[in-house]
Amino acid sequence: MLRPVIEHSWELTPAEAIALQKELRGRVVPEDQPAPWRLVAGIDVGIKGWVARAAVVVVSLADLRPVEHQVVERTVTFPYIPGLLSFREAPAILAALSLLQTQPDVLLVDGQGYAHPRRLGIASHLGVLLDWPTVGCAKSLLCGTCAEPGPERGDFSWLYDGEEIIGAALRTRRRVKPVFVSVGHKIRLKSALDLVLRCGAGYRLPEPIRLAHFFASSAR
Repeated sequence: MLRPVIEHSWELTPAEAIALQKELRGRVVPEDQPAPWRLVAGIDVGIKGWVARAAVVVVSLADLRPVEHQVVERTVTFPYIPGLLSFREAPAILAALSLLQTQPDVLLVDGQGYAHPRRLGIASHLGVLLDWPTVGCAKSLLCGTCAEPGPERGDFSWLYDGEEIIGAALRTRRRVKPVFVSVGHKIRLKSALDLVLRCGAGYRLPEPIRLAHFFASSAR
């Protein structure tokens, strides 16, 4: 199971949430950890009304087969505000992670990491709270600009905010829209790109996130 090593209140105003992001972003570590990765947990959240359904699916990186999954529902208490996604979704995610009997080596989160206006998207937020390696893999762009990557699987282009590289647009399937990959915590960007590609199973989304999306969006 995974539990936070840093805890804070989730009952915050938007202004307080932004201030907390600015405080926590300095704790993000954009460097690899030495331990090998054998198990990857995909994370996704579906929201219906004021209920968040968080799904965590642990897969073996060697063959991308599921090892364990957990699903938790929690009432959402924070409004929808772009850039403050983690304050709606993270409480349910943390609850699901706490139920795991299998400890993943790295978390692959459907959302942004460092590619965020305050450099603390949901993947980085979770990584810092848990002090665990995380990667952000988003379906859409939140901030920054990039060139269109080449058409082949594995082609990528850097995502810039001004002159700073904050992530990359990665083609995971030939001639299919790219995903947007960024550092979450305790990983460097090149390793994050390699991990997303290793988790590919012929779909646009990496397999751990694709499976988590299935459980997060399935009928209640």
